[in-house]
Amino acid sequence: MSQAIHERFVSIAEGLSPALAEAMARGGPIEFSFDDSQPLAERLCRSVAGQQLSVKAARAIWGRVLTAAGETPLTEYFIDANEEALRACGLSSAKARAICAIAEQARLGELEAESLRPLDHAERSRRLTALWGVGQWTADMIAIFHFGDEDVWPDGDVAARKTLTRLTSPRRKTIRTAARFAPHRSWLALYLWRHVDAPPL
Repeated sequence: MSQAIHERFVSIAEGLSPALAEAMARGGPIEFSFDDSQPLAERLCRSVAGQQLSVKAARAIWGRVLTAAGETPLTEYFIDANEEALRACGLSSAKARAICAIAEQARLGELEAESLRPLDHAERSRRLTALWGVGQWTADMIAIFHFGDEDVWPDGDVAARKTLTRLTSPRRKTIRTAARFAPHRSWLALYLWRHVDAPPL
């Protein structure tokens, strides 16, 4: 399947921009994979922690969070009483608050992955972004990397959007360009992240 999608992508890209086509062709086919082994709430918290940070910085902060939690399950560690400890790990006050709010919903049984999995991306995003501190970028990352949704274009991801703009045209809206690659827009993001070597998770 990856070979067939690769050939289709290169063909579409050739009609859009030689630079985009060359970038895709040079790397060869890409593998789409996702990992839902981690509880959804923990994955959400990690995504929130990594918002607007470099991959390296996000990993470093999350590593400190895991060290601070120790043997305590994350959804039990993420409580208001530990917000100061979370800020000491490098999280902003807003992110610490958001993570605690997500964990509270998980403790209440409101973040069961299996109840969200059957939903389309728009409805799942609506439910996730209703959580305090969870934005569209986080909902997109969860869709791609946790639920394995193959047709999500994360226009709020700076690396993906700017790379697509640079390889095509600043005059063309990235959402319109990405639409050409439906129903595999998540794959497009993966190609672009590979090109700049900056996967978000």
